[in-house]
Amino acid sequence: MLNSLGKPSSLPKKQQKQEREWLASSFRPENFIPGLVIGFIVGLLWDLSKPAINDTRKKKNFVPGKLQEGSWVSSNGGEELKMVLVVRQDLKMKSGKIASQCAHAATGMYAELMYSHRSLLRQWEQNGQPKIVVLCKNQQEMNKLKEAAEDIGLPTFVVADAGRTQVLAGSKTVLAIGPGPKETVDSVTRKLCLL
Repeated sequence: MLNSLGKPSSLPKKQQKQEREWLASSFRPENFIPGLVIGFIVGLLWDLSKPAINDTRKKKNFVPGKLQEGSWVSSNGGEELKMVLVVRQDLKMKSGKIASQCAHAATGMYAELMYSHRSLLRQWEQNGQPKIVVLCKNQQEMNKLKEAAEDIGLPTFVVADAGRTQVLAGSKTVLAIGPGPKETVDSVTRKLCLL
């Protein structure tokens, strides 16, 4: 047997045999696999406990710097969070199209926040991920709502349609505002009608 320096070991043969048996038993599947699984779980928990590092890729529909300024992000503990999905009325989308576009908005916002604010997502998930769908008149009103939300530190995400079915390519169909504290989101969207 070789020692740690690669030279022949001066251990008695009986002790060398015991070391080989111990090493062989350590790498049995019944010992190795549970250790691997436990290591994976600990690593995952460790990763989720740390705040995510901001992604350096350019985000077209998201302003992470604005969100960081909001003091409510880290201090809203038990506060109710919600997301509002603002649908353009002037596009006259059918119900299936609206549902699809709202799903794009919610999942798009979720994906953006996975990079920058996992703790906010966890808080929203613990609240049951409430989402409200409201209507706005047109693109101009949607732009004003987006600007108002970003000015007070709320995250936003705009869906630009691919143009394969009911609306023209590039049409801004739905604006997601939040998740954020219910009162803060309502300060931007309270005057809008429910869908």
